[in-house]
Amino acid sequence: MREKTNHLYVDSQERNLLLHSLVELKNQLIQQGRYTDCVDELIFKVINAPTKRMKIEYI
Repeated sequence: MREKTNHLYVDSQERNLLLHSLVELKNQLIQQGRYTDCVDELIFKVINAPTKRMKIEYI
């Protein structure tokens, strides 16, 4: 059975907030002496995610 994939569409401001939050979480984990592998993977995915232009129509 195939693994279900989810897509998340965010604008540039939300993307910056997401990256900032992930870096803060990574810093907290480092201070606690815990592994940061999963957070590193998420940061890498967010940074390298393709951008897609979408047209928004306001009614």
